[in-house]
Amino acid sequence: MSCVHYKFSSKLTYDAITFNGLHISLCDLKRQIMGREKLKAANCDLQITNAQTKEEYMDDNALIPKNSSVVVRRIPVGGVKAPGKTYVVGKHCRNNR
Repeated sequence: MSCVHYKFSSKLTYDAITFNGLHISLCDLKRQIMGREKLKAANCDLQITNAQTKEEYMDDNALIPKNSSVVVRRIPVGGVKAPGKTYVVGKHCRNNR
């Protein structure tokens, strides 16, 4: 049995996902982590980053080698928006007398 060690960025300890073979696809890894952590795919997606190289795995067909360590972050389904300015339009303060 092979394994990939994972931890959420907010946790201190790693857990492991076991599988057969030399590698696991990113899609399969996400599915197994979501199942183990009881996360719903409709609510969030997972951002997976190699813990040693800081490389972010983007392609669902990317192969993650056995015995790798990854850091997991929950992100909204649509992805993370680039930081920018937020404007509130159409709100006026009125003094009612």
